[in-house]
Amino acid sequence: MSKLYIVPTPIGNLKDITFRAIEVLQTVDLILAEDTRTSGKLLKHYEITTPMQSHHMHNEHRTVEHIINRLSQGEQIALISDAGTPAISDPGFLLVRACVAGGIEVDCLPGATAFVPALVNSGLPNDKFVFEGFLPVKKGRQTRLLALAEEQRTIIFYESPHKLLKTLTSFVEYFGEDRLVSVSRELSKLHEETIRGTVKEVLTHYENKPPKGEIVIVVGGKK
Repeated sequence: MSKLYIVPTPIGNLKDITFRAIEVLQTVDLILAEDTRTSGKLLKHYEITTPMQSHHMHNEHRTVEHIINRLSQGEQIALISDAGTPAISDPGFLLVRACVAGGIEVDCLPGATAFVPALVNSGLPNDKFVFEGFLPVKKGRQTRLLALAEEQRTIIFYESPHKLLKTLTSFVEYFGEDRLVSVSRELSKLHEETIRGTVKEVLTHYENKPPKGEIVIVVGGKK
């Protein structure tokens, strides 16, 4: 019976994958991978020999129809990203939407995603929160920050290390230098760290110690 599996993969530590995820990856007909080289290391580690095909942000518009055709013929396919849960700031939405429209079953497995441990580690309120992912690089960035300045719930962002200082500087401007913030990087990896404080304090820290690795920023809401 045709089915699309959404399979979370480790965000750093290769042990952070479920038994069920491994079983699915071993038994499906095809694995769609954001980067087959990156995913190949994970599959090799768990001795998974299932064929892979590239499915990423630059080709997903072109490949969705072909994948839907394969699923319609009764195949079972798994979608993975380089790390974490597909479709969370990664490719996946277009394919899931097409499956839903076509009456093809979708099964999203629970598993690793970076923002959950960062949110819990932050010490900021997590009963209500907003996931923003990556801020717009240019167009719409100012408008988004102006809107979020009034947000009372905790806000979660993803950011790359070379843009962290720019983003924290923007937070000083739009949220105020005393707004509480937590920056987690290299989650589940050897050099994992979380720096907490006011936006100004955290900005000063990273001005003196340039960041490396993937980053999750958690910002307290407006009080």
